[in-house]
Amino acid sequence: MNSSEILKKTEKLVSTDRADKHGDKVENHENIARMWSSYLQNKTKLNLIILPEDVANLMSLLKIARTQAGNFNLDDYIDACGYLAISGEIRNKRENIKSATLGVSKNEKRSTKANN
Repeated sequence: MNSSEILKKTEKLVSTDRADKHGDKVENHENIARMWSSYLQNKTKLNLIILPEDVANLMSLLKIARTQAGNFNLDDYIDACGYLAISGEIRNKRENIKSATLGVSKNEKRSTKANN
């Protein structure tokens, strides 16, 4: 499979296949970001905020790490491309709507808006 074919498969994966099964990718990454932030805040006692695009970037790194062990699995490369595309989409949405609060809890959104 060449790079164009890999990207076509990735496009199908991130645009149709997963949404039917797992719901909206932005909303899912927002949910994961809040859960990971809470987990890490509780564990480290530090005020860490993981953004939705961080989740996608970290998942891409997970897929890249999988390429370094075990047998060759083309899906690892396809999934890594997909997560990077999702990260770019999420970040682009945050930039375009001028919202630094995408992925932040409702309470934090209220306090951020009150400060503007």
